[in-house]
Amino acid sequence: MKVSELVEKLDLKVYSGQKGLDREITGGYVSDLLSDVMGNAQEGQLWITLQVHQNVIAIASLKDMAAVILVNNLEPQENTISHSNDENVPVLGTSLPTFEIAGKLFQILNS
Repeated sequence: MKVSELVEKLDLKVYSGQKGLDREITGGYVSDLLSDVMGNAQEGQLWITLQVHQNVIAIASLKDMAAVILVNNLEPQENTISHSNDENVPVLGTSLPTFEIAGKLFQILNS
């Protein structure tokens, strides 16, 4: 499934990184600990987090992740948006808490 398809299915807000919306999603990863994501996330996964600073994009880009979803109506910092656009890593948003969006993502990707 492409990031753009997931945006539509889950009614996600696209903050930045629109050029990366055609990336394929291979799975999901949930963590707010950057070192955990660096050590365990896989290429093509969608990262669900509440971290809003630019280091999120640095790690998502390093791991070649499909996109980042920010939860609880959190919005990315300005430098995060800029970095996201530079790296073509979509930053998406939802009003849902982590548990709910992770469950929905799991259902969609495993149906």
